[in-house]
Amino acid sequence: MKIFLYSLAGLVLVAVIVVAVVVYLFYHYGQDLPDHKQLAAYEPATMTRVHAGDGRLVAEYAAEKRVFVPIGAMPKRVVDAFLSAEDKNFYDHFGLDPISVAGALIQNIGNFGSDKRLVGASTITQQVAKNFLLTNETSMERKFKEAILAIRIEGAFTKNRILELYLNEIYLGYRSFGVAAAALNYFNKSLDELSLAEAAYLAALPKAPNNYHPVKKYEAAVARRDWVLSRMTENGNVSAKEAEIAALTPLRTAKRDAEEFVEAAFFTEEVRRWLFDKFGEAELYEGGLSVRTTLSPAMQSHADKALRDGLIAYDRRHGWRGPLANIGPDQDNWIERFNAIELTLPSVPWRLALVVGMAAEAAQFIFADGEGGELLLAQLKWARAALEDQKRGGKITHPADVLVVGDVVHVEAVPANEEAPAGFALRQIPDVSGALVALDPHTGRVLALSGGFDFALSQFNRATQANRQPGSAFKPFVYLAALDNGFTPASVVLDAPYVIDQGEGLGKWKPENYSQKFYGPSTLRLGLEKSRNLMTVRIAQYLGMDTISGYAKLFNIHPNLPLMPSMALGAGETTVLRLTTAYAMLVNGGRYIEPAFVERIQDRHGQTVYTRDGRDCGGCADLRWEKQAPLLLPDMREQVADPLSAYQTVSMLEGVVLRGTGRSIKVLGKPIGGKTGTTNQFRDAWFVGFSPDLAVGVYIGFDQPKTLGRRESGGKVAAPIFREFMRHALADTPAVPFRVP
Repeated sequence: MKIFLYSLAGLVLVAVIVVAVVVYLFYHYGQDLPDHKQLAAYEPATMTRVHAGDGRLVAEYAAEKRVFVPIGAMPKRVVDAFLSAEDKNFYDHFGLDPISVAGALIQNIGNFGSDKRLVGASTITQQVAKNFLLTNETSMERKFKEAILAIRIEGAFTKNRILELYLNEIYLGYRSFGVAAAALNYFNKSLDELSLAEAAYLAALPKAPNNYHPVKKYEAAVARRDWVLSRMTENGNVSAKEAEIAALTPLRTAKRDAEEFVEAAFFTEEVRRWLFDKFGEAELYEGGLSVRTTLSPAMQSHADKALRDGLIAYDRRHGWRGPLANIGPDQDNWIERFNAIELTLPSVPWRLALVVGMAAEAAQFIFADGEGGELLLAQLKWARAALEDQKRGGKITHPADVLVVGDVVHVEAVPANEEAPAGFALRQIPDVSGALVALDPHTGRVLALSGGFDFALSQFNRATQANRQPGSAFKPFVYLAALDNGFTPASVVLDAPYVIDQGEGLGKWKPENYSQKFYGPSTLRLGLEKSRNLMTVRIAQYLGMDTISGYAKLFNIHPNLPLMPSMALGAGETTVLRLTTAYAMLVNGGRYIEPAFVERIQDRHGQTVYTRDGRDCGGCADLRWEKQAPLLLPDMREQVADPLSAYQTVSMLEGVVLRGTGRSIKVLGKPIGGKTGTTNQFRDAWFVGFSPDLAVGVYIGFDQPKTLGRRESGGKVAAPIFREFMRHALADTPAVPFRVP
């Protein structure tokens, strides 16, 4: 009995001491801990997703690749997998799991003195405390703080809220934060599309994602996944048969489908800059915005192809500038030297090839993977040597006139055509560049924007950042000013030599027509259709350059056009987007619009934080749609030009297509108006035009201004690009006439 009593007293004393120590430790480490209540307002950094007008995904921006999913939207299978792997008693404990702690303690005592790492028994609540409020330091001090915070968190939040924070915060490898992002990055699936085996694999990752890499450490990854499946079976989440079938499933990851994203790099970058300026860096990369843009994927595809094809066609007319590199004729170690060449490759489907042989009718080449082919002479005849001032050398009669062994070039697989059978064609990245913009003339919604040949080669956006002289493409606004000031399309203006004294020491300014001829008295309509420079200068001098400058400002072409006569001929610089928007104001009846890239923005909770159309719709939200006509909203657009003058200008611009400098567009057989533009020495080529419901601008030129070559005018260089774009954009559109006010 004495032994029993002494033993009992000793146990009680030890228990009291242990309790006292634990209380002391909890008190000691419970001081100055982070405020756990801040989790109530915590919102994890979530990626911003940008969508096209039809809802397709265009881009994602994130500091951490995370898609926030509320716990109520989490599939049960995914939740069960993580609870089985990480904390099966989650819904029963108070933040700490005494049973798991005891098991871990026994295991650590057994491993004492060995090199094995200490085993933890952290609950999901403890992991939330660590991930959100503490560091990853491995120490007893951190474990005590973690335990204290876990108990406090359990008292302040519901189990579902704690689990929601955990599943959206944890890092799972592959740059994936949270289970939704991991499902996309590992399997290219949403959470509700995951199989049992895939959900179990994701649940295997929280402890050490790099230790269970699906490729580099495949066997360990499969073993850990199968362990999770066994735990789910023990907990009654799945049947033994379901787990067995899932365990037999190979672990296969899948890259995110490239076709999931709409290709619109220049457009997307404009949206990113706009979001950055409006919402700031933190909100852009962490705010989880859902951005609906104005982009039309079909039109964007047509714009990219039309511009690229046009740039390539121009470039081929002016010859071959030589190979990308030459690694010499020595065949030893050619693969290493070939792969060592550092080149920025375009995103077009071209391949790098090495010329390895030469024959009378073809040049032989090989790819880095060992496959090869031939460049037939027929596919090389365009590649005459590029000379100064955009001229070309002599005709090609042998492949050796273009290539030598060791040349590194671009090639593309091409179908058969009139010139050559199917095979490969020689390609070169155009030295020239340009831009194309398409927008809705009634709202200003930018439907497509291509700012150069390839965004991978140059991020400079020539549609919005390049200020270039529009040349004759500015003339419609001089004629609009004339119509607003007493002229009519039938008014007669003299087309004859015109000389202006520019002041002491500056000489005489003597503008000329493109043809260098004079045509005498001519109507305004004919003057615009034939793009007569001398008539335009006379009109501008009659109206006064301050009037012309005022119209340039009114249509947002140029904020402060210099008061010089040459400005009437398009010497003042502007951008493709500005000028195309100005043309859109002509065809919409003279109403002011601003180009817009973003239609609507919602925050992570689905609340609208921005809308392009700010008009009040009254009781729209309370209406039920039963196929009735939509409500008529007030037109808030400012009238910047007389509707009659705007229509007459549109009519004259339609004449440019039917009878004037833009008549190559006539083949489309639909009502289209527009104007060519060519600057001095053929440095810039433009075509800006419209149908009744679509405005499009095209510009071609070198980034460092120089001549495009003799007679490379807007009608020859830019108009064909406009024509090919409109051919596809209006293919399914009826021939709607221009609307008469």
